[in-house]
Amino acid sequence: MGALVTQPHRTKIVGHTNMTNILYRYLMIIVACISLLIGVQVPNFVDQYEKRIDAHLREVSVNLQPFQDIAAKYFGGDLNKLIELHRSSGEKPFQEEGAAIEKMVQRKLRFEADMAALKTSLPMKAWHVISAGDRELIDEAIGQYSYAVPMNQDALVFGGVVALIILLMVELLLFLVRSLIGKVMPQLRRNSPNPTT
Repeated sequence: MGALVTQPHRTKIVGHTNMTNILYRYLMIIVACISLLIGVQVPNFVDQYEKRIDAHLREVSVNLQPFQDIAAKYFGGDLNKLIELHRSSGEKPFQEEGAAIEKMVQRKLRFEADMAALKTSLPMKAWHVISAGDRELIDEAIGQYSYAVPMNQDALVFGGVVALIILLMVELLLFLVRSLIGKVMPQLRRNSPNPTT
């Protein structure tokens, strides 16, 4: 490991710094690899989220189509008039049917708005999912998420950027810790009693 150098009241291991540097470099390589793998998962998750929205939008559109046809036949295509007719009915089943149709319409509008928000660049898609994504679909995507390492340009660039950001954050954190230790250790040495010889 290194030679022991003794001085009065101190013992120091020469070569300790070299071992610390080697461990530090390996730690940073591991952090970089993990960060890259996490970063490439973001485009994959966004893609799976987007596919879920599309599937749910198609499903609700198919379920709503018969009511849309009725609204087109009797109300000039205005589903709100059909819903209002059901809600104002004296019959409880028709009132509940009106509420069910309204719920489907709101669900369809919600999915359409989400799909429209995802028609942008990958960073903006990721930001939308994080900040304003549909909670139900995020939970569903997380629950059925399939890990993959996509080898396309967007995923690799995104992964590289995430790795770089995380590495910079780790470097900054280590710098702050070293600075703090550099300030505290001399004070501790000055305040500690000298051992007797």
